[in-house]
Amino acid sequence: MQSVDGESLRLEGLTVAAGGFRIANLNLEVAAGEYFVLLGPTGAGKTVLLETVAGLHRPLGGRVWLGGEDITAAPPEARRIGFVYQRQALFPHMTVAENVAFGLALRQQPRWKRALPGPGRRARRRASRRPEVAAMLALLRIAHLADRFPAHLSGGERQRVALARALVLRPRLLLLDEPLSALDPQHREALRAELRRLHAELGATVVHVTHDFEEAVALGERVAVLHRGRFEQVGTPEAIFRRPASRFVAEFVGMRNIFAAEAEPGNGRTARLRARGLIAAAVTARRGAVHFAVRPEDIVLARHPLDSSLRNVFQGQVAAVEQRGALAYVTVAVPAPEGEPLPFVAAVTAPSLENLRLRPGETVWLGFKASAVHVF
Repeated sequence: MQSVDGESLRLEGLTVAAGGFRIANLNLEVAAGEYFVLLGPTGAGKTVLLETVAGLHRPLGGRVWLGGEDITAAPPEARRIGFVYQRQALFPHMTVAENVAFGLALRQQPRWKRALPGPGRRARRRASRRPEVAAMLALLRIAHLADRFPAHLSGGERQRVALARALVLRPRLLLLDEPLSALDPQHREALRAELRRLHAELGATVVHVTHDFEEAVALGERVAVLHRGRFEQVGTPEAIFRRPASRFVAEFVGMRNIFAAEAEPGNGRTARLRARGLIAAAVTARRGAVHFAVRPEDIVLARHPLDSSLRNVFQGQVAAVEQRGALAYVTVAVPAPEGEPLPFVAAVTAPSLENLRLRPGETVWLGFKASAVHVF
């Protein structure tokens, strides 16, 4: 199977209005062969952005460049961009092989016929026997399904067919709009692994939309967090997970412990963070009004005072326990001198929960390192 001709994507000052969504002055660069993830909540404008890149919406301003070519005004069919939606939109009256071959059959038609409903049965059958179709079916591990119709396929199988249909045309760019969200957990994990394998084998440039941060971490080389039509942060999954740039990003990636504070000079590289009069230590050069956050898994709980090597140690009372399978999230209310208690959430394993006998109303100690505190 030949590699896909993945090319770089560049957005310059892109502004789009579609329905109730508006994207304003977006700038972005995706390298050739990169797996790039657009992450954000429902209504952030992710699908509108993909559809604009594909040519389905005309931008109000800005440019779209693909492989150094300005495609802002190019029609969708001239862009050589593959698009796979959450709902696969397979043709129910065509076999798997005919669905995969549809774009190839359409290309073989004279230009004046391409506006008609599509290639006829004979043309589709000819195209379905082409070697690149067989190679793509084998690559997606669906060759044994070639003669089946979509109604007789599982959700994961239908999504593989949709991927094969897009990739057989060797697109310059592959756009994936929530491709895993309609699948059950078992098929979602299998197709996620398949996407990693396909990207490694084909070298395609991929822009993948999702609202699932776990999916973004598993697949993305870089991630952009989109919120209300603008990028909140662009970076590696690790940077966004550990060093969110805004309160929205911190909440979106599950920080949970996010507090407004005043950063004051401390000792050496550390600062004193004053939140409602409570003082926490953090490794940061920032001063003045800030927010700080601590991931739940970075907080240690104990029934007795903690090792003093932890820079931040507080006593509080268990306010709530939320069990989530193998993990439990324990909320500890830490008294603050100048206001309501600060609710710290710690993640503990189920056995630890039992060993510590953590119940609402119990007194506990919590601690975390200064280096575990992220200030923004």
